Amino acid sequence: MMKTVLAVSLVVTFSTLLAAQAPREAQPVSPAPPAGSAGIFKPSAELLAVLKAMPVPASGMTASPVALTDQYRINIVRRVKGAGAIAHPGNTEVHYIIEGTGTLVTGGTILRATNAAALAEIKDGVTRRVAPGDVVVVPENSPHWYKDLDAPITYLEVRFVAPAK
Repeated sequence: MMKTVLAVSLVVTFSTLLAAQAPREAQPVSPAPPAGSAGIFKPSAELLAVLKAMPVPASGMTASPVALTDQYRINIVRRVKGAGAIAHPGNTEVHYIIEGTGTLVTGGTILRATNAAALAEIKDGVTRRVAPGDVVVVPENSPHWYKDLDAPITYLEVRFVAPAK
């Protein structure tokens, strides 16, 4: 638990320093805490209790918000199954794996499924096994895909707005 609190603290600090643009997503947000403030704190037990209490949707993914601000979005995410490939325009992500293991594919090109029941995949990406303690940085608009999970996986997700070009 101490590692998770430390990871959240480091990632919030990292995100605050790197993200200063307006959000590009439609999710409701609050202003980031002002410089010199006490910041944001949510205990691990509270975040994990929210995840456990949520019904699992068809996507197999639930999220417990830590902070949704005009500079960054931080969630604890739980996936119970693999998902289709995706890329987020305008947002860089950091994933810190808390529990569970699986296969993550990053980079390459997203191949959209031709069958409505099939998931989007990645061609020519880099495939890695992820486990607790691993950190993944996914640059803006880079494909990423939790292809296979050995069991449910939980990770800290930090999304910060990429600088305007």
